[in-house]
Amino acid sequence: MKNITTEIKWALIFVAMTLSWMVFEKLAGFHDVNIEKHPVVTNLIAIPAIAIYVLALLDKRKRDYAGVMSYKQGFISGLIITAIVTLLSPLTQVITSLLITPDYFKNVIEYTVSQGLKSREEAEKYFSLGSYIAQGLIGAPIMGIITTAIVALFTRTKS
Repeated sequence: MKNITTEIKWALIFVAMTLSWMVFEKLAGFHDVNIEKHPVVTNLIAIPAIAIYVLALLDKRKRDYAGVMSYKQGFISGLIITAIVTLLSPLTQVITSLLITPDYFKNVIEYTVSQGLKSREEAEKYFSLGSYIAQGLIGAPIMGIITTAIVALFTRTKS
């Protein structure tokens, strides 16, 4: 396996983007006064996430493969980025939940219960640090693999 410096760099950029997105959501009120809009807004993180994968694989192609990269090479690079992001996801969630937006779980539980979307017990179980860490450990690799599979198609070169 070649050097993975490029993948480490882009995984850290991805984590920084994720934390920045959480700060944006918090400052825009999507974790409290505008919490009803959170489910829609939070999904928009897919736009910068995909952009980072594109930039990462283009960077990998240029720096490590002299401008020529196969689908397999791009896919493996994306998998490495995904693995690093997944391994860092519990830390990312802890930083988000304890430092960036410590009242989010309380707020979303109250909102969900007040709207009759879940019982208090269901909401407290679902909207918790442990649950979000587990969701990240499952969701990050799934979304990363799907994104990688598609982005590698567009960043490969024909030999």
